[in-house]
Amino acid sequence: MPERAQARTGDQALVREINLALIMQRLRENAPISRAALAEMTGLNKSTVSSLVQELISSRFVHEIGRTANNIGRPSTLLQINPSAGYIVSAEIGVDFIAAACANFAADVIWQHRQDTVSDHSQTSIMTRLRKLLTQAIKAGRRQGLERPLGLALGIPGLVEQETGILLFAPNLHWENVPLRAMLQVTFPTIPIFVDNEANLAALGEHFYGAARGYDTVLYISAGVGLGGAIVTGSRLFKGKLGFASEFGHMTFDADGERCNCGNRGCWETFVSQSVVFRAVRQAVESGRPSLICDWIGSDWNRLTMTMVLDAARRADPVALAALDTIGHNLGIGIASLVNALNPDRVVFGGTLSLAGDFLLPAVQAELHTRALRWNADATSVALARYGADACVMGGIAVVHQSIFTHSLATR
Repeated sequence: MPERAQARTGDQALVREINLALIMQRLRENAPISRAALAEMTGLNKSTVSSLVQELISSRFVHEIGRTANNIGRPSTLLQINPSAGYIVSAEIGVDFIAAACANFAADVIWQHRQDTVSDHSQTSIMTRLRKLLTQAIKAGRRQGLERPLGLALGIPGLVEQETGILLFAPNLHWENVPLRAMLQVTFPTIPIFVDNEANLAALGEHFYGAARGYDTVLYISAGVGLGGAIVTGSRLFKGKLGFASEFGHMTFDADGERCNCGNRGCWETFVSQSVVFRAVRQAVESGRPSLICDWIGSDWNRLTMTMVLDAARRADPVALAALDTIGHNLGIGIASLVNALNPDRVVFGGTLSLAGDFLLPAVQAELHTRALRWNADATSVALARYGADACVMGGIAVVHQSIFTHSLATR
């Protein structure tokens, strides 16, 4: 008997969590909106909606903003997410940068900063700089009158143990077994902290607020220094048994290819990354092909940046265009295989290389329609991430939103 009662209680808690999340989703997408309209949109009965809305109002996550001026029937009280409910801090550690932002509860970014790093910076140095950025973000939230910390999320390009927040392996950072959540909890002991793979967070950010909004099954691909990915289905990340699903960058693309930082050979990442673009440009120039890039860097290849490659491509530089075309085809081949495997209704491409999306997407589309099954290709649309290189930070905001409804609102 006690086990059955416990199961019923668990089922009720799960239903409540799902219903709260559904109401918040409709509020994000349609506010200002009335209780009656929420009931119609969600399919929940009016009493359930009223009860849950009252709970959200009591916890300050939702507020009433006035009444409709309908000519027919009674005016309805309108609801909206309360931006003043508190602040959310989100951050990302990349291979060559760190970024942080502070947002209100309506996901409006009120402060944001990004700073370059270099790959040989020590782990201690990076973490010190990150803590300073996070402290600045918190101060920015409080300056806006937001006193309640709702959560702090961190994205990182590696395998993260979900239960502990330990970074197990980040091949492009050369970090292993770093207890990131525990390290941050020492500095920020009163704030709930979430740590996840950067592509997972970016996929959620695009699903909640960006180019994947309104799509049920989303394949997200992120490319920059490395290549990562994620799958969102039913507004949830697919994480697999250990939480390490969607490491698409380490699929074997060429069994005899070059060594990847993960230790394998011929990973997809070794064919689609910023360094591959730079190598293609350098090889072309050193073989005698003329390029504007030579005038900009002289003989110092360390000065080459993606901004230069893009500027050259926009001026129809043949070397830059050829390098990006090759990357686009390699990207498209991998995406076509994943579309066949997963049958998503949306593919979103983000990360630093998405800044070259206008040059990459034609090749991606060509490979998709050449290599994927026709029915899968026709059912899938491909788009650039709305937030580009900021998608991970936006995803951290989304993760905190999601987490709020898995615990009692009374504790917030």
